[in-house]
Amino acid sequence: MFLSVFDIFKIGIGPSSSHTMGPMTAAAQFLGQLRTGLREPGAGDVARVMCSLHGSLAFTGKGHATDRAVILGLLGFLPATIDPDKAEVAEAALKDSHTLTPEGLPPLSFDPEKDVVFDFGPPLPGHANGMILRGFDAAGNLYMEETYYSIGGGFVMTAAELDRHKQGGAEEFHAEKAAHGYPYPFGSAEEMLRMGQISGKSIAEMKWENEATHGGRAEVKTRLDAIWSTMDACIDRGLSQEGILPGGLKVRRRAKAIHEQLLSERGTNLAQPHTVNDWLSVYAMAVNEENAAGGKVVTSPTNGAAGVVPAVLRYYRDHCIGATEEGRRTFLMTAAAIGGLIKHNASISGAEVGCQGEVGSAAAMAAAGLCAALGGTNEQIENAAEIALEHHLGMTCDPVAGLVQVPCIERNGLGAIKAVSAASLALRGDGQHFMPLDNCIEAMRQTGIDMSENYKETSRGGLAVNIPEC
Repeated sequence: MFLSVFDIFKIGIGPSSSHTMGPMTAAAQFLGQLRTGLREPGAGDVARVMCSLHGSLAFTGKGHATDRAVILGLLGFLPATIDPDKAEVAEAALKDSHTLTPEGLPPLSFDPEKDVVFDFGPPLPGHANGMILRGFDAAGNLYMEETYYSIGGGFVMTAAELDRHKQGGAEEFHAEKAAHGYPYPFGSAEEMLRMGQISGKSIAEMKWENEATHGGRAEVKTRLDAIWSTMDACIDRGLSQEGILPGGLKVRRRAKAIHEQLLSERGTNLAQPHTVNDWLSVYAMAVNEENAAGGKVVTSPTNGAAGVVPAVLRYYRDHCIGATEEGRRTFLMTAAAIGGLIKHNASISGAEVGCQGEVGSAAAMAAAGLCAALGGTNEQIENAAEIALEHHLGMTCDPVAGLVQVPCIERNGLGAIKAVSAASLALRGDGQHFMPLDNCIEAMRQTGIDMSENYKETSRGGLAVNIPEC
């Protein structure tokens, strides 16, 4: 599939792109299928719906508010446009009525306490994040059933779509891009570099031409600026909030206090040279504290890793010499190109490959984006992405209590620091290096396959089972 910059960067809500945004989208899509799809033979009109959650969606669904996401999706809400106040009112009404009233369908019986089932058995065969939505008639006969997979970054596929995607591979990727007229259909970093050498264009310029093929450059620019505006606002909100994050771990927000300390040290001799790392960390932590609180964030490429790219981009704008708005757009376009390569050839899902696929991918994207914004060549950009990803290989996803808080919030700060270091190292070289980005992406995919399920967003291993006794 063609992965647009707006597929990689999607405006949504926390705490998880795969466990909150994806299930909400799937539930809303199921309503559409009930309106237009083929029902089971002999079934009467649809009268009731229910959902079962499997694999990682079951094991960490409570901590990620997956059940609430399904409920809101069945109420017709979508991550990009949800109004939190309206959502709360609709959810409260549903708890009293046990009845959904979707447009174009008869009233549907749905008890939020009973009709979202956490199935702790084996995961569904297609992906670790599986869910089944079913509709029944008034007599209890199956009306319609659909299996969905939330494959990371808010992306959702039905079982049939996922099967076609797995079987299609590289040939389908190139055929799809050629059919839609994209001028630079690179499906690997090697192809990306070769197309850049032939055309004389930067990675960002090739990405711009692909994006503008169907939307027009002005529209793409407007939407790209809206992505950054949302990221920037998320940082600002995170830097202004205090209190305890929801979920029961009693984790305190720290970004505001750290930011105030950093501001107080400006212009004094109190700040050490390495304080710049604290600025990077506090920007990232601000985003991920907002995400943990269920706030408005941008998948970058996921919610769990949503702080890395905004933090490095804010660092570029506020701390780098010669930063420009055009450099900011170059950063985002380049980062999206790298994120698309990783998603296409491996995964950005913590439930599939661990946190190397989330924070590791985000760090690679941010390193490439910063390198590009600072004038790096295509070869230096590819090198920066490889350095950042290489040094996240093997990182597990082991959220304590299934919440995107410990270790996720701090982990984004460290991912941002690694991204800047990777970009800087790459800019010190000429782009020649031993390990190609494509090989590093493949190593990440293979590592994810070999990784125990306990360390892939199930909260059954690692830090998740080594917590203080209270």
